[in-house]
Amino acid sequence: MQPTTTQRRQSDGPDDFDTWRALQKSTDKKRADIIADLVGHPSGLASVEELDYMNPPLSEDAIRRHLNTLREVGVVRRREFETGNRVQGYPYQFYEITEEARALFDRNGLFPESAWQRQYASVEKTSRIREIESMPRPEV
Repeated sequence: MQPTTTQRRQSDGPDDFDTWRALQKSTDKKRADIIADLVGHPSGLASVEELDYMNPPLSEDAIRRHLNTLREVGVVRRREFETGNRVQGYPYQFYEITEEARALFDRNGLFPESAWQRQYASVEKTSRIREIESMPRPEV
């Protein structure tokens, strides 16, 4: 039996949010680690560089592939600064958990925000990562 729920369309995600597919893709260990870091990030919007720092065994390319998989099933959404608003040498694309995925995780007791925020905050970060962490994020 596969539980599915159809919800509203995401701006850069699938037409329908399929909870079964979302759960399948989210429970992969490496993708779950990325989701936990997105949930724990102080702004809720993390760059690939920040995710790379938090997941040293993964390359930036691997992180991007996992993020694309999560985007395809509507778990993650990408936001980016428009060309004129980008700062050279700093990330301009950021990723966040979608509302549908957050609701799914909450219903199933997955990725509790307070726990992952504490975990994320406890990690010692380089000055570069702290600087990126505190930079502005794209508006909705």
